[in-house]
Amino acid sequence: MTLLIYLVGWIILIGGVAWGLMALHVAQHTIAIVAVVMLGLAVITGATRTRNRDRS
Repeated sequence: MTLLIYLVGWIILIGGVAWGLMALHVAQHTIAIVAVVMLGLAVITGATRTRNRDRS
């Protein structure tokens, strides 16, 4: 459950970054690449942070 909440926060952040890049007229393929990289970071950091909390 903690991982889900963490990832929802990251998805909101990714949406905000994508919206900002669209407002700056950045190419759509660049926005997609940034979003995929940020989603990968979200999964990696979310899994490591929530794993440590569950064991305690």
